[in-house]
Amino acid sequence: MSMKEVTLSRLDVTQGELRPGPDGRLTVEAPRMRAVVPGTKASAAELRFTLLGPTRRQVALASGAQRQQVGLKLRALDGCNLVYVMWRLAPKPGIVVSYKRNPGQHLSGECGNGGYTTVRPARQVRVAVPAPGTSHTLRAVLDGGTLRVWADGELAWEGDLPEEALALDGPVGLRSDNVRLALRFYGPLP
Repeated sequence: MSMKEVTLSRLDVTQGELRPGPDGRLTVEAPRMRAVVPGTKASAAELRFTLLGPTRRQVALASGAQRQQVGLKLRALDGCNLVYVMWRLAPKPGIVVSYKRNPGQHLSGECGNGGYTTVRPARQVRVAVPAPGTSHTLRAVLDGGTLRVWADGELAWEGDLPEEALALDGPVGLRSDNVRLALRFYGPLP
């Protein structure tokens, strides 16, 4: 699947802020950032990022968990129905795939942190925690029902998504929690 760099003007930032950086990359300084590429209907995305460190203010997730992570959204119908591919940095590092499904609910205020299911991989390898100031790549490709995730070019996670996750249909996007980043996001363009 051919992917191109997605410019800030093509992203719909639904929470937090993405700003243009001096080198053409986008920057994240907010504790929470969520964005999607409206009009895309694809099952592949790539995030190239440099971790700049934790955000000054750390904000707990809706579940109350304290986490630092960056990741991709696939099939993001809305904030209540989507697939996440997350590179968790702290407190427990690793690649985690989950989907959030809340039929009839479409706004985060309606579903909160309900409807999450973690997908067990058929194959997974341990990934290193990205060090601040170093460049990293997270890529996810859904081929049929099989999702493959690469971290820094290494196949880090592979597994089949259940039917209820595959039934979700929406754009690709990205997400971060409690980390400052400089990034380039790649996805399909309509």
